[in-house]
Parts: sequence; structure tokens; C-alpha cells
Amino acid sequence: MKKLLLLAVTVFLFVSCSSEEDPAQKDDIAIITTEFGDMHVLLYDQTPIHKENFLKLANEGFYDSTKFHRVIQGFMIQGGDPNSKDDNPADDGQGGPGYTLEAEFDNQLVHKKGAIAAARLGDQQNPQRRSSGSQFYIVHGRQVQSMELDQMLAQRNELARQDMIREYVQAPEQEELLNQLRTYMQSNLVDSVEATIAKIEPIATEGYVPTTYSPAQRDMYNELGGVPFLDGNYTVFGEVILGLNIVDSIAVQTTGQADRPLEDIPMTVRVETMDKAKIEQTYGYSYDQ
Repeated sequence: MKKLLLLAVTVFLFVSCSSEEDPAQKDDIAIITTEFGDMHVLLYDQTPIHKENFLKLANEGFYDSTKFHRVIQGFMIQGGDPNSKDDNPADDGQGGPGYTLEAEFDNQLVHKKGAIAAARLGDQQNPQRRSSGSQFYIVHGRQVQSMELDQMLAQRNELARQDMIREYVQAPEQEELLNQLRTYMQSNLVDSVEATIAKIEPIATEGYVPTTYSPAQRDMYNELGGVPFLDGNYTVFGEVILGLNIVDSIAVQTTGQADRPLEDIPMTVRVETMDKAKIEQTYGYSYDQ
């Protein structure tokens, strides 16, 4: 009798535990609805700050009645500004929820067609490249061949090295070096400036690993297209996994001043929670990519 009771309890506990839903096996899909149709967006776990923020705003209805206020064919479609809810276009692109987000750069997440990324202020006003709290854009882009990708990578890597040298020279402990360089420049001693920079460059850039594109990323840019020159500058935090044709439809709309569509394109955003297995089956998306 005791053995039978123990077996019954064990079976009950197993069934109870196995019936509980595992949150790790679920994910959220953001569905952006427009007059042209729906775009289903999956948000990346690699960018948790942006993912959580976008889902929070969507669940609160923040995005409902906002418009795609900036549209550039072959580049991107931008929305998410609460200022766009009214009929005054003058301040569109300037609004938000009252906060910004820390950048979450990941070299694996690139600006392929359909990628969703955070808008932000420029580097001079925003050297940390913090993201807008609500404004986002969806990449339309164009096909980019390998030779052009190599040129963009060379420029990006060179700018990154220059930034590292600049930070090294401007560090408080390098005040004497900085003053020396300023003296050279004031005296127009270009050769001395170049020689000094060449001398400190190996120290300033120690440990730097140049950015590269994987064969899969190259194929994606070659075939699907995108906007690779934005990589590493803006946080990519998701992608359209259904409805790329809706991005195409919006991107070709006639625009006027400030690239604003002549006809309003309002949106609503809702969130659906689904099993990851169902997401893979329904959308053909792979979490292993």
C-alpha cells in the first residue's frame, strides 16, 4: 500500500511540474498594424533593454495612433514619436517618452532589410549614442555587394581606431602629450604630429579587433539588402519576420518636406506571446541563427 501511495504521489508531482509553462520556451511578437497590413516583429534577447522597453510601451498603448513620420525609399521607415499623433508635423521626430536608453551594440545584429533599430540624436549631441526611448526605424535598404561592404568596413574600422587614439590623447593622464600635439599643430609641424600619433597608435589601439562580416551576413546583404553603413552606430534590436512587403509598400509612398509622407500612415502595436516552437513553425524563424 505504501509503495502504491508513493507511486501515485510521484506521478502527481511529475504531471504537475511538467504542466507548468516554462517562460524560457515562450517569446513575444510585436504586431505593427497599418492600413497596408501587419508587420510581425521579433525582438532580440541580445538587446534586453530595448526589447523590454518596446514591449512595455506597446502593451501600454503608447504607439497607438503614432505615425510613420519619416520615409526614405531604399533606406528606412521611421516612427514611434508621440508628437506625430496630432496634425502638426512641425515637431515630428522630436518627441519621446522622456528618457533615452543605453546603447546595446552587437556585431551579430546588423541592418539587414526588415531590421528594427532605435533612432537617436547625432554623435555631437549624443556621444554615448544612447537610443531614443520610443522612436524606431525599420530598414528598407538595397542590395550591397561585397566590394562595397569591404569599403564600408575599412572606413568603419579606421574611424574606430581614430576614436581610440582620440580617447587616449584626451585622457587626464595624457595632458602633457596633448599639450605637445597642440604646440605642434599651432606651429604647423604636421610631420611631428604624424610621427607622434604613429608612435602612440599601437598603445592606444591595443586589443582592438577590426569588425568583419561573416559569410552569412555578406550573403544576406548581397541578396536581401540593407543599410550596412549604420552598423555599429545604432542599436538593432529586432526584425520583421512577417510582412516585409508592408515595409516595401510604406517605403514607396510619396513624401514632402522632411521626408514626411503626404498621406498619414498611422499605426497600432499589440503584443502576442507564443511558444518559441510555434514561432519557428509559423514564421520559419530559427532561434539558432
